[in-house]
Amino acid sequence: MDIRGKAIVITGGYLDTSTAKTAHGLLRGTERFDILGVIDPKFAGKDAGEVMQGQSLGIKVFATVKEYLQTQGILRPDFCIVGVATHGGYLPPSLKEELLFAAHQGIHLVSGLHYMLHEDIDFQQVVQESAIQIFDIRRIRPRKELRFWTGEIYQVKTPKIAVLGTDCALGKRTTCRFLLETCQSAGIRTEMIYTGQTGWMQGYKHGFIFDTTINDFISGEVERVIVACDRQEKPDLILLEGQSALRNPSGPCGAEFLISGNIHHVVLQHRPARKYYDDTEVPIPAIESEIELIKFYGAEVIAMTLNEEGMSKQEILEYQQEMTQKLGIPVLRPLQGELVQLIPKIQLLLADF
Repeated sequence: MDIRGKAIVITGGYLDTSTAKTAHGLLRGTERFDILGVIDPKFAGKDAGEVMQGQSLGIKVFATVKEYLQTQGILRPDFCIVGVATHGGYLPPSLKEELLFAAHQGIHLVSGLHYMLHEDIDFQQVVQESAIQIFDIRRIRPRKELRFWTGEIYQVKTPKIAVLGTDCALGKRTTCRFLLETCQSAGIRTEMIYTGQTGWMQGYKHGFIFDTTINDFISGEVERVIVACDRQEKPDLILLEGQSALRNPSGPCGAEFLISGNIHHVVLQHRPARKYYDDTEVPIPAIESEIELIKFYGAEVIAMTLNEEGMSKQEILEYQQEMTQKLGIPVLRPLQGELVQLIPKIQLLLADF
C-alpha cells in the first residue's frame, strides 16, 4: 500500500507543547500527507497554526474524530496519525480511544511511538473486523535490511551539513527543513536526510529512523543513506537531521553522524531558556564547550540557531547579540526567516568543493 493521502492528526491536549512535535512537523509541511485537521479537545475550534506558532495555517482543530467526520464528511481522511512523541513512547489512553474510533470508521492508523499499535489486542481486533491497516513507523527493521559501515562515505564529495542540537526536542528537524527550503529558494540543489519518524512522515526521499535501528548498524545506515542520496539525486548540498545531543545522558547522539557520515560542517540548534537536559536534572554544558567538542570530532559549527521558547522578544534579541559577539559566528532565529543570512556562507562552502 502506498502510504500517502489525506490525513488527520491526533494530539490529545498536547498541541501547544513540544510533546506534539510530530504534529508540528506535519503542520509545517509534508509531501506524504495532506493534513485535513487536528484532533485535540483542549483547542477545539481554533486554527492549529495559531495554537502552535501564533500564525494561521488554515487547518482547524476538532474535539474528536467523530466531530470531524460529522462536520467534514466530504473531506474524509485516509489516515489517522498519532501526532505526539511522548516521553518513553507510551500511548496516552485518550489517544487510544480516538484511534480505535477512527479505525472502526475504516481509517488507517499511522504511529511513530515506541508503543506498537499492532501488538495491542484491541487494535488487533479492529484490524480483523475491518479493512484498515496499522503502520507502526518505529517497528524495528530486520537485520537483513541493515548494513555495516564500509568506508564508501569517503567517495561522497558533496558538501554535507548536520543540524545538531544541545538537547532533544529543540526543533532540529524544523530548522533543517527551513534551511532546506532556504537553500532551494537560493538556487542551491539541496536534499535533506531524515533520521526520525516525523521526517519519514514528511516524505523525504532519503533517511532512516535512528532510534529503532540496532546499534551495531547505526554507522552503516548513516553511511548508506548519505551515499544513496548523493548517487541518486546528485545534489549541490546534503543536510542531515540530528537527534538528541552529544552529551545528553538519557540518549547521547551525534558522534555517529559526524564520524560515520564524514560531516565537516554543523548548524547547532540551542534553546537558551532550557538549563537542564530534557526530563533530567543534569545541566546542559556551556554552548562554547559544545562547539569545542564538535571541533574535536573534526567539524566546524558554522552557525547557531535559536529555539525561542521560554524567552521574551527582548531577551532573545539580547542573547542573540551577546552570542554573536562572543562566538564570532551567525546566531540566527529560524522562525523569523533569518536562515537566509547563511546563504553567502554556504555558497562559499560550496565553492571550496
